[in-house]
Amino acid sequence: MTEVSSLTGRLLVAAPALADPNFDRAVVLLLDHDEEGSLGVVLNRPTPVGVGDILASWAGLAGEPDVVFQGGPVSLDSALGVAVIPGDEGIAPGGPSPSSPLRPGAGPPTGWRRVHGAICLVDLDTPPELLAAALGSLRIFAGYAGWGPGQLETELADGAWYVVESEPGDVSSPHPENLWRAVLRRQRSELAMIATYPDDPSLN
Repeated sequence: MTEVSSLTGRLLVAAPALADPNFDRAVVLLLDHDEEGSLGVVLNRPTPVGVGDILASWAGLAGEPDVVFQGGPVSLDSALGVAVIPGDEGIAPGGPSPSSPLRPGAGPPTGWRRVHGAICLVDLDTPPELLAAALGSLRIFAGYAGWGPGQLETELADGAWYVVESEPGDVSSPHPENLWRAVLRRQRSELAMIATYPDDPSLN
């Protein structure tokens, strides 16, 4: 695995100094990251739009809050589905449980592909009933965050993002508005202190 591809499945947590309003206090799950660029979804931008309002057939599988999330500033008219496979939390790539549909030799799964550990990307063109038994909480994202070749690496070098490990619960957090602080707080490093950073530093 190259250094470039190794960030797939990890979180980008926006540094307080990141000036882009699209990513203020954002927590981004990287779905793809290689030499050709990066693609991810912002996990903590719920919208007022219910999943049932735009994808009624998937509404029954959506977790709480069962609203569409703004995944990023690119292609807001497209939808992405991200879900967790129950029972596979914390598995390493290549190491699913023997009973898992993700196990080696099981063949390509219908309608989804594993991103990292228990986290998978769902093909929303697949009939939901084919996936209902396999999927845990589903989250629907309108749009995504994208970076061209080398662009994310430049932003990382500039200190715009902190890279941390993801957990399955990040995708399905029932309180996404608290996710930025929660992810930082669980780090065993100086990043935990950044969780206390005030929303408006000028008031500090």
